[in-house]
Amino acid sequence: MQKSASTSSLGPGGLDLSQAFFKPIQNTAPPSSTNRNTKISVIGVGNVGMAIAQTILTQDLVDELALVDAKPDNLRGEMLDLQHAAAFLPRTKILASVDYSATVGSDLCIVTAGARQVAGESRLNLLQRNVALFRDIIPPLVKYSPECILLIVSNPVDVLTYVAWKLSRLPSSRVFGSGTNLDSSRFRFLIADHLDVNAQDVQAYIVGEHGDSSVALWSSISVGGVPILSFLQKQQIAYEKETLEKIHKAVVDSAYEVISLKGYTSWAIGYSAANLARSILRDQRKIHPVSVLAKGFYGINSGNDVFLSLPALLGRDGVLGLTDIHLTEEEASRLRESAKTIAEVQNQLGL
Repeated sequence: MQKSASTSSLGPGGLDLSQAFFKPIQNTAPPSSTNRNTKISVIGVGNVGMAIAQTILTQDLVDELALVDAKPDNLRGEMLDLQHAAAFLPRTKILASVDYSATVGSDLCIVTAGARQVAGESRLNLLQRNVALFRDIIPPLVKYSPECILLIVSNPVDVLTYVAWKLSRLPSSRVFGSGTNLDSSRFRFLIADHLDVNAQDVQAYIVGEHGDSSVALWSSISVGGVPILSFLQKQQIAYEKETLEKIHKAVVDSAYEVISLKGYTSWAIGYSAANLARSILRDQRKIHPVSVLAKGFYGINSGNDVFLSLPALLGRDGVLGLTDIHLTEEEASRLRESAKTIAEVQNQLGL
């Protein structure tokens, strides 16, 4: 499919009108060889992919945005729809193609392609429907952008991040999944809602699998720098563990609830992925709970190289390191069980 891009060749015989419209000034310097565009490619233009693309555009994160999908008509329609909003957005070149050559020179490739999760379906049940698809996606992305960072959003995200890492043969620091970045946002929202504060003032993480075996790190939650559980204990304020478990369950069930109500999730994951893209491309060195190679951390020493979410420092080179966050023995045990759950699924892949 041919990409549609704005062109200045509107004059007779394809005359480049930009040369006639703008007159050069004297003693201009040649273009700098060090300047280069920042480029993101989004693979899959379904509801999630387009929410990510739209959020990236409105946040002015890139100079060029490439969209790739297997459905040419829908792909071209989405591209044109975004291009027609050019007067309301930061200047960004938007192109689309069914051919992965459109992704050449990408700094970040965000993979959202995959079968849609249906109401009541576990994320892990999506696995076999998506692994075969990744065999067609990941190798060409690396071929055209060998220096890129891969961000996997497709579910089940932890296992598919492992699949992408194996297929890409990239360093593990340059392959990570969106993981529990969104789960942690939901977690922070619920805690903030209980305390009637801004969610940005809540420091709280969900780690482990992006799914039913995720782990809420209650011991490290703080609000405005104040550790919550230790504060309650010092003030002799009673709290029930059952209440904490209900909040965690609400986090786990929230995606299923959205899917049952509107058929899919989109806006929250769009903001989450754009948030990760900003940390990477702007070298923000922010800490995000994302799916990374976890073997050797917190007693995770399964026979497999397991990807699951841990608080990770992100920057221009990808995953720069993991934070040595304190876990209670119960939290560490649950995290190892989460790793075991993921490893059992990976054992069925034969990669």
